[in-house]
Amino acid sequence: MTTHAEPSQDASAQLVDVFKALANPVRLQVLQWLRDPEHHFPVEQFIADPHEVGVCVSHIQAKTGLAQSTVSAYMAALQRAGLVRATRVGKWTHYRRDEEHIAQLVDVLGRSL
Repeated sequence: MTTHAEPSQDASAQLVDVFKALANPVRLQVLQWLRDPEHHFPVEQFIADPHEVGVCVSHIQAKTGLAQSTVSAYMAALQRAGLVRATRVGKWTHYRRDEEHIAQLVDVLGRSL
């Protein structure tokens, strides 16, 4: 019988932060949209590559129909959880998924549960 190492306190805390961020249905939906930005956001309005730089917060705000301040707070929660990265382009903030960190979280989750 093989034994598995217990997840570290840091890994457990990190997973809790991720679950908290994803517990909100809008934040979960936005993360799903960012997986395929060309399909979910108006390509003609992109000022940068959505996979390299991300999607402008104003496009996310328009799609959700929520206040800009709410969307910014939601994106900050996703960023703190390590699920997205923010990039400034002029006065605009763009967000993209942090695929490398998401893969690490999936690995930690698989070993933890």
